[in-house]
Amino acid sequence: MIVAAARAVWRWRSFIVATVRRELSARYAGASLGRLWHLIQPLTQILIYTLVFSEVMRARLPGNPDALAYGIFLCAGVLPWQLFADIVGRSSGMFNDSAALLKKSGFPRICVPITVVLSSIVHFAISFGVFLVMLAVIGRFPGWVLLASLPLAIVLATLAASVGLLVGTLNVFLRDIGQIVSILLQFVFWLTPIVWPLQAIPAEWHGWFSVNPLFGLMQGFQTIFIEKQLPAWASLGSALLATFFFTALAVLYFRRYSGEITDEL
Repeated sequence: MIVAAARAVWRWRSFIVATVRRELSARYAGASLGRLWHLIQPLTQILIYTLVFSEVMRARLPGNPDALAYGIFLCAGVLPWQLFADIVGRSSGMFNDSAALLKKSGFPRICVPITVVLSSIVHFAISFGVFLVMLAVIGRFPGWVLLASLPLAIVLATLAASVGLLVGTLNVFLRDIGQIVSILLQFVFWLTPIVWPLQAIPAEWHGWFSVNPLFGLMQGFQTIFIEKQLPAWASLGSALLATFFFTALAVLYFRRYSGEITDEL
């Protein structure tokens, strides 16, 4: 199935690229500034986190004397989280939203999740690039350890894509799945060290929180940008296990029920 899916994606690559471009343009369709909003929106968000939280609200990161540390900490967690949440959230209804397209003869269903994932990755890359430029301007660029963020992003995107494929397929047959996922994402957000540092919870609870597969990934990003060090790769065990588990489950479920998706829609 994997080989057949890869061939289908390659054969329909022009359609996928065109769809990704169209989806990115549609985010700010009708706006006077058009594609500039892809830069303005993340820039505004990053300025709020790095300046408003750090300078106006005087929020400080425990154990770090840098006045901008908490703002950088927020960005290092929020931006990867947005990639995960965007992929999973949009994937939950991707097959339902593409019903007319899926009913066309010969159209490979795998192209739908591929376009969702790629458009989310491109949007994340733009936001992340703005963040890096901002760090360079304020003199907080992490240096060569930045390269370690690439494998973290790959694992994060793969985990999100597998969860998204699973919930997207389930949502075709159980329409409440999309609403359940949106609620669960809120819980996962607050159970992950994104807006709060690890020091904010008692040490005896750390083991419970580390079960969260996003825990090690977010800490990895924060270690790179706050401590300017390589992440603790051993802490990514739960993320790798979850990625393997959800990928296998999503592929098996999609393979089993992909033929029934069009009929159900």
